[in-house]
Amino acid sequence: MRLALLAFAPLLAACDGPTLVGVGAANVLTLTLVGRTVPDMVVSGVSGRDCSLVRLDRGQSYCAPAEPPPGPPPFCTRSLGHVDCWVTRPPAIPAQRGVVDAPSQLSPAQEANRTAHWPLGNL
Repeated sequence: MRLALLAFAPLLAACDGPTLVGVGAANVLTLTLVGRTVPDMVVSGVSGRDCSLVRLDRGQSYCAPAEPPPGPPPFCTRSLGHVDCWVTRPPAIPAQRGVVDAPSQLSPAQEANRTAHWPLGNL
């Protein structure tokens, strides 16, 4: 109970006029620049998810769901004058070479960055 009261204690300081205007201006400024209000940043930092009132305004949930891992990349082959891309490798003898030799999965460092909590992710 005491912890809940301590969490709301900073809000009581905004009951006078100048402080209320300052807090409102800070929220408008951060909402314009970052897309989140100051309380949204606190909730996002504590929960580790992307939470925002802008999402509620768009009719979405307050906090964004966790992103699923990316699917496998398409397999692209050369053709006459352009590139054809396939969901799976086309059967051919001999096996066709792809246009790009790219990794088909994320590296451990990329996966750690993708699943990092909100303040650290996507940097």
